This record gives sequence, C-alpha cells and structure tokens, in this order.
Amino acid sequence: MPEGIQIRRLEVFGEREVQGLSDVLIDCVEGGASVSFMLPMTRDKAHSFWSKAAESAARGERMIFVAEDSSGAILGTVQLLMDQPENQPHRGDISKMLVHRRARRLGLGAALLTAAEQAALNAGKTVLVLDTASEDAERLYRRQGWQYCGRIPDYALMPDGAFCDTHVFYKLLAPGST
Repeated sequence: MPEGIQIRRLEVFGEREVQGLSDVLIDCVEGGASVSFMLPMTRDKAHSFWSKAAESAARGERMIFVAEDSSGAILGTVQLLMDQPENQPHRGDISKMLVHRRARRLGLGAALLTAAEQAALNAGKTVLVLDTASEDAERLYRRQGWQYCGRIPDYALMPDGAFCDTHVFYKLLAPGST
C-alpha cells in the first residue's frame, strides 16, 4: 500500500466524511459497479445512503472502514454488518467494498478487508459472508482466503439495467487468521 494511506474505522460522520464516501460511491457506480444503485447516480442518492449508513453505525448495527490518503481524502470503504438475527450472533456480512477507480490495484481493498475481518473477530464474529458481481473483487476475495460458494444467475441489475449474476463467498475466522 502506498505511503500515507491509512485505514481506519469511521466513528464520527461529519459532512466531510459523507461527501467523501459519496464521491467513492458515485465513482464506482458510474464505473459500472453493481452495488445496489442505478444510473444516473446522483449526489442526493449517495448522500442519502451514507447518511442512513452513518445512523446505522451510530446504533452499532454496522462498522464502516475507510482508506484515506495523507490529506484525509477517502479513497475506499467497506462495511461490516453486525446486526444479524438472534440465531446468527456469530455471523457478519461484508458489504459495499468500494475503491475509487483512481486508487485501485494499490492494496487498499485487501487492507480494508483485513481491517473489517479483524474487527469482526474482535466482536466475536466467526463467520463472514459476502457476494459480488465483480471479477476483480472475486480475485481479491480468493487471494484473501475467502471460500467460493457459488453463482446466483440474474441476481441483480448493473447500473445500466442489464442483469448480472452474483458470486457468494464466506470466510471462517479464527484468532490469528486475519
């Protein structure tokens, strides 16, 4: 990872953080990422999403991690969804793994994922799950030790409206495994 990049958990969300997260989300959706949003990807949609995510984080339902450069600009993010049904207190979901196109292939995704995995383990989570429609993300997850479960055809839509498959992964966490 380049010098000056920091991975941290966001615990306070001001307008600067919401705007930085919105910039990353907009860039990813405009770049074709299937992450729950359709084109056109407006700043209002992104701002609303991150404002709600910040409220959820404040309630302890999720943890949000960011990769920032030395100026504090947010280059990437990942979420650990903690709020699970009562029969799954040991499970967490990885969601919205996003890295701005200008900062890809620098190790930010792996560092964000490692931070989320360690936080999950520290919180008593021993099973993590995620899904992705991205081949690049699939390669990252496999390199990070995630196990492939399978493909679900026509699971969602790409931002342009085309159907896309999703690929499901899981990882069992044990002390020292992240």
